[in-house]
Amino acid sequence: MKKGIVSLMFFAFLQFALIAQESFTNPILRGGHPDPSICRVGDDFYIVNSSFEYFPALPIHHSKDLVNWELIGYGLDRKSQVVSPVNLVDVQQQGGIHAPSIRYHNGLFYIVVTNVYSPKDPNKDAEMVNFIVTAEDPSGPWSDPHVIENAPGIDPDLFFDDDGSVWFVGTHDVGDPNKNGIGEIWVQELDLDRWELKGDRFSVWAGACGGCCVEGPHLYKRDGMYYLMVAEGGTSRNHAVMMAISDDIRGPYQSNPKNPILTSRHLSNNNWVHSTGHADLVELQDGRWYMVALGIRNDLKGTTNMGRETHLIPVNWETAVSGWEEVEDGKWQPIEYYWPICAPETGKVERSTPLPFENSKQIYADIFHDDFESETLDLEWNFRRFPTTTFFKLLPSKSKLRLYLNSAKFAMRESYNLMGFRQKESDFIYEAKMIFNPITNLSEAGISIFQQDDNYLNFTLILEEDRPIIALNYRESGKEVSVLIEQELKNYSGEIIFQVISKNDRYDYAYSLDNGQNYQKFYTSDASLVLCKGYIGTNLGVYATSATDATSDFADFDWVKYSGSTRKSQ
Repeated sequence: MKKGIVSLMFFAFLQFALIAQESFTNPILRGGHPDPSICRVGDDFYIVNSSFEYFPALPIHHSKDLVNWELIGYGLDRKSQVVSPVNLVDVQQQGGIHAPSIRYHNGLFYIVVTNVYSPKDPNKDAEMVNFIVTAEDPSGPWSDPHVIENAPGIDPDLFFDDDGSVWFVGTHDVGDPNKNGIGEIWVQELDLDRWELKGDRFSVWAGACGGCCVEGPHLYKRDGMYYLMVAEGGTSRNHAVMMAISDDIRGPYQSNPKNPILTSRHLSNNNWVHSTGHADLVELQDGRWYMVALGIRNDLKGTTNMGRETHLIPVNWETAVSGWEEVEDGKWQPIEYYWPICAPETGKVERSTPLPFENSKQIYADIFHDDFESETLDLEWNFRRFPTTTFFKLLPSKSKLRLYLNSAKFAMRESYNLMGFRQKESDFIYEAKMIFNPITNLSEAGISIFQQDDNYLNFTLILEEDRPIIALNYRESGKEVSVLIEQELKNYSGEIIFQVISKNDRYDYAYSLDNGQNYQKFYTSDASLVLCKGYIGTNLGVYATSATDATSDFADFDWVKYSGSTRKSQ
């Protein structure tokens, strides 16, 4: 895979914003980029995010200035990494790759992460496979997974101490160090030569609230003190970031009296972003600090179709009284520690914030255009689970993407003939030109707006009784597929452009049979039909299926074009 080239022909749809030199606009990674973890190597910054059941998994972005980011690769991008024991083949929706942590030590990058897999037998507990992948180059290739046995829980972290020791940081159920769960943080030394835990395990902190959904730990060291940062309060509007301190990595840890250090739980429901939390810290070369944290934009009925996105927050360190100690009979003196102060001017994630580096500018162009002239697939494309069949083929000599049809359809825990890219703004234009001449009845191909196996909109053309039918099929979570509208295309000659325009919280669907010279309005729906109701943001893509595997039908896509537009109200 490699990054595609944005065509100048798409400037008619281009929404381009050159942010004023004094500030940048959050989020810095738009679209479904939750649970960010960040590291710095010299003057280079790298972020990795959760990807759940999607493949390739563990997207990795690079930046020089913390505000302009480029997708450079994935931690998991080949079959040997995702079949066993890390299973992205038939993983349940909202399972898979959770809360990675990226670190760099002695010339090597490390990503430690959990794969959450629920066995198909409902009587069996979910399997939490904690593993590490490594690479000399963050763009890849990354190693096959090194599974860390007897490491319960989720959201692991790695900490490299000054004395050469390496520590694994994990979670488990409060009071039961052998169970998978959330609620208490534990640390244990890790042998990187054997990829196994060693020595004793220490339960170190149950969070500021005593075990309420404590997860996402990250461990830091500053001026000889260990700082443990966690997410707490659940992943919705009570989400928060908490911190504790200790002079011994094994604890005990003392809670910051000012916890939470970051949250939006106290803000109005109308605030532009909510559910902020699950953060990571990075120190700049000049000694300044910044935080990356997830948050949900509040631009569509109190939430967003993009899911949880990555935001950037400045951090200062200040002293605060954290307790008292008796120095002699009847005399006490305050115990002061340095604590991180997030967004010191306002204490919350702001939409607009001063730039980290004065000589940089944030350049934001939310466009994606693929005309399939490359021999490799653009990095933006992804699949729901590892594609078990070779259902697509790039034809660079013809500038086409070909989807072969089979009987695979949207279904729980299945791989089907669908590929897409992340939606990054609520308002957008999405178009795709398709060449499709089916000969098998019930062969179908078109575009898709999808969020989960049971929540999607398919705008497709289907052959029924030898007649080409254009249809809009919708599935709401927990319900069966419904046909919103369908009609025969009597003038169809084998080519069609599908178009979806999202504006003012609605989707307008149209199509063209004359290569874009004229568009026929087809339907209008509420944009919240594929509202992000879980962990994952919405994707836009292409899709093909048939009633039978015994078909030679295929669909060629000449191009896809997407342009997002930032809402001015934000």
